[in-house]
Amino acid sequence: MAGERLLIVEDENAVARGLEYGLTSEGFTVLRAETGQRALALARSRDPHLILLDIRLPDMSGFDVCRQLRAEGMRQPILILTARDEELDRVMGLELGADDYVVKPYRLRELIARIRALLRRAYGELAAPVRGERLRFGDIELDLEHLQVTQGGKPVELTPTEFRLLRYLVSNPERPFTRDELIEAIWGYDSDIGSERTVDVHMRHLREKLEANPADPRWLVTVRGVGYKFQP
Repeated sequence: MAGERLLIVEDENAVARGLEYGLTSEGFTVLRAETGQRALALARSRDPHLILLDIRLPDMSGFDVCRQLRAEGMRQPILILTARDEELDRVMGLELGADDYVVKPYRLRELIARIRALLRRAYGELAAPVRGERLRFGDIELDLEHLQVTQGGKPVELTPTEFRLLRYLVSNPERPFTRDELIEAIWGYDSDIGSERTVDVHMRHLREKLEANPADPRWLVTVRGVGYKFQP
């Protein structure tokens, strides 16, 4: 891809301008929003490929923006930017559907690497359409061409990261993966969030959406002392 649209949601003008300059220089098309409401409007009207979302906004929390975007079925990667480095904030961002979390101050080159990795995994090699190819287990079907999941013929809303994680596990049945292996395969780098928390939260979301009994999963099982596997 080239010229991907990035939406920067940041109320500090100097920070936003610096980001816009750096990202535009890298060939991205940049949209800017200084408030949560403006961010929601731009996300709906311009369909950005990725959203850089600050937590502290003048009208609403970035967490609320993330929650609303996911509630409306928007599936593009969301990268949270914040000066707050607290475990609770990290977990909350994941719970609401964010894909990664970067703490200020950050180096622009590192941020761009994170952005490219998220875009590559959302729209590139791990999301490359395979005409007509589907994966099935139980009453669940993964449509790899259209990146959709159905259960009993009804659509299941997954975030891009959840879809990639599910696809990866289902494509490697009975193979146990450590959390670090899943981080490398799905995120492609060492996430600031921390591998254990990152993978655990996404796995819990998948179980809640797909398993009849998330507390005693049939398909997405824990391998004690190792991590997780898909059990067909």
